[in-house]
Amino acid sequence: MTGNSHDPLTAARLSMVETQLRRRGIRDQRVLDAMTKVPRHEFVGRQHWADAYADHPVPIGEQQTTSQPYIIAVMLQAAEIKPQDRVLEIGAGSGYQTALLCELAREVFAVERYPALSANVTHILERLGYKNATIVTGDGSLGLRERAPYDAIIVAAAAPRVPPALLEQLAPGGRLVVPVGDAQQQVLQLARKDASGNVGVTSLESCRFVPLVGQQGFAA
Repeated sequence: MTGNSHDPLTAARLSMVETQLRRRGIRDQRVLDAMTKVPRHEFVGRQHWADAYADHPVPIGEQQTTSQPYIIAVMLQAAEIKPQDRVLEIGAGSGYQTALLCELAREVFAVERYPALSANVTHILERLGYKNATIVTGDGSLGLRERAPYDAIIVAAAAPRVPPALLEQLAPGGRLVVPVGDAQQQVLQLARKDASGNVGVTSLESCRFVPLVGQQGFAA
């Protein structure tokens, strides 16, 4: 569902990739290709279609947002997702990033706190033909232990620290991308687990996400 050359939303999507992503340093061609293909407007309400490809978050209900496209691209690029990877997403939200992960990975598991959002994501992904994602409603700060380990984990909500449960569920050689900080301002962090199970953490850039609510996140 990428439209055609006469579709103004397709033009907006191509412009988003060129001006917001490529010109700002996103170099992973698989990420750029996925964000060229996936119709972001399908994951927001029709009343927000005019802003679907804008350089800012878009409301999706439940006081949540789908993140700025550039930040999503930064996280996906940092995660270095390969076609054979199994990926865990924390905070499915609108499902847009979930669809991108479906393009990049073999198998995607997404945990969403709000049942209404989980149901909506499942519906949209099915309608768009994505069959390699499993959506679960639950406490994302605890991950999804029964399907672990994961080659990559992406957290689309801010945590006060890197959740230990997510580090435990990361496979050797795995990458975890998570915003860490207080409820107002965070730094995007990349955690890598080596073959021995040791974890190194690198700070990427400042960001601002909604809080990750849960046992290893912020209190409700």
